[in-house]
Amino acid sequence: MATQALYNRWRGQVFADILGQDHITKTLQNQIRAGRVGHAYLFAGMRGTGKTSTARIMAKAVNCVGETDAPPCDHCHICRSIAQGRSLDLIEIDGASNRGIDEIRQLRDSVSFSPSEGRYKIYVIDEVHMLTNEAFNALLKTLEEPPPHVIFILCTTAPHRLPDTVLSRCQRFDFRRAPLPLLLKKLHMICDQEKIAIERDALEFIARRATGSFRDAESLL
Repeated sequence: MATQALYNRWRGQVFADILGQDHITKTLQNQIRAGRVGHAYLFAGMRGTGKTSTARIMAKAVNCVGETDAPPCDHCHICRSIAQGRSLDLIEIDGASNRGIDEIRQLRDSVSFSPSEGRYKIYVIDEVHMLTNEAFNALLKTLEEPPPHVIFILCTTAPHRLPDTVLSRCQRFDFRRAPLPLLLKKLHMICDQEKIAIERDALEFIARRATGSFRDAESLL
């Protein structure tokens, strides 16, 4: 069984799937219900704790057109297009490989265009701490006066490397390491659903080796 396929198959699709981060998911859901969504968020924490998954779920939730009091419904055409990686309104950028000023200028030029089908365009910049100083300065200009239809979600494992000027313009959410019992719970659930036969001692070994990362635990499975 391909490790990547297993991890992707168990990636969270709705807020309830994001385990161990209730302090974040509840706040985001309350903001969405109240119509008080921010224009810039910072998701900080170690790898594999749900930052990019939460960002994608957030993109679904603010654009969801399904009949539900707790978006995302995960069934409407917008939710499905985001889940399948087809949505033009969710732009994901790898900060490690697109770290220069030219890439951020292209981003800055594109934010003025309206969403293709949803209410918001969501820009997710992963490992944002890898941007150059010049790129941060270019990004800052957009964060200061973003169009009303744009939401930025910056994800990082090293928030201390971000300029204070960027930090001050974002709502910050710190993702916690997953506790051992929660890692074991998810591993047991995956093994049951995937028909994987494995001893409990082996699962405990995997959970301990993962040191709080769901992604690492699933990769080791």
